[in-house]
Amino acid sequence: MEVDAHETEEDKQEDTTLANSDVITKYQEAAKIVNATLIDILAMCTPGTKVLDICKAGDNLIVTRCEAIFRNKKDGKKIEKGIAFPVCVSVNNCVCHFSPLESDDQVVLALDDMVKIDLGCHVDGYISVAAHTVTIGRETPSGTDNSASGPIVGPKADCMNACFLAAEIAARLIRPGRTNKQVSDAVKQVSESFGVNCIAGTLMHQMKRFVIDANKVILLREEGDQKVPECTFEVNEVYAVDVAMSTGEGKPREIDTRTTIYKRAVDKAYNLKMKNARSLLSEINRKFPTLPFTIRAMEDERNAKLGVRECVQHELLTPYPVLFERTNDFVVHVKFTILVLPNGTSKITGISLPENIYVSTKSLSPENAEILTVELGSKKKKKSNKKKSS
Repeated sequence: MEVDAHETEEDKQEDTTLANSDVITKYQEAAKIVNATLIDILAMCTPGTKVLDICKAGDNLIVTRCEAIFRNKKDGKKIEKGIAFPVCVSVNNCVCHFSPLESDDQVVLALDDMVKIDLGCHVDGYISVAAHTVTIGRETPSGTDNSASGPIVGPKADCMNACFLAAEIAARLIRPGRTNKQVSDAVKQVSESFGVNCIAGTLMHQMKRFVIDANKVILLREEGDQKVPECTFEVNEVYAVDVAMSTGEGKPREIDTRTTIYKRAVDKAYNLKMKNARSLLSEINRKFPTLPFTIRAMEDERNAKLGVRECVQHELLTPYPVLFERTNDFVVHVKFTILVLPNGTSKITGISLPENIYVSTKSLSPENAEILTVELGSKKKKKSNKKKSS
């Protein structure tokens, strides 16, 4: 059996699974912060707003909201809580991980931009994450079209519907006894039904305490030699349902945009030569020892930019590169957190696709439509005369 390198002695002594009701509470509290912050970020996504300002404001909201909960100490220590994944706002053909620095060229949102928002929060190491895609200027808080031009149709609508539906189907398939291959096959079938492509390299991860990328994974799309071991889902596990789709080839690439998000590789060690690299690593070990962070959160941005290269070179840090599809491709990203509980799967983060905005003429296969009839949080099925939700 593969041993998780992140597991601590404390984790071995106490029950850190969903069998512990206190653990469920912490996941749910982290989820409340993620959902509230996501809604606030959506309100900030208006024409003329800088992406940097949204990312900074979103990170600050997570930190501020975390400070207001679980103030009592545990065994004489403060409960750790805060950002589990920095706020990213990736625009149009940018697939993911765009969270710029003060010194970078600034991206400003414009009407009809397709924007992917990605973020995460943890309480005592229990992580909740979410991602949502929105079209700037075309949605209101009530989920209706606020423009005179009518609903969005064509490839953009097809991609939005495919991505949101695939995520919901995946959530219903992640239950005890099912396998990661069954999820991958169903998601692939959805993408084919809507004429779009899954983004290569996208993985859905199991999550554990202080571990955003645990051993069990679901590969969205097999590409070349990229494969993952088959695994079977079990009760009391936690997963990030993570789906990204494109109207293009679904083969993202790095261009010249700076990587700003990293994660400490806890199983790696090396005696760094450069002073600024040693200083950076010391700050990371103190502030972000296990979870992803942004260079923007470092005390000295210039020093961090100089030191990060040697840290990456010697695999002390894992980079989250900014990836892009081709210029005219539409990219949609959806992510939410699910708890696999004895009485069913519970979805605790995320926002549904708004109705009456993205209208597609394409539809699910009968097999996938049947999967959607299963209610999350319950093993009961919906009555056949009820409308199927996305």
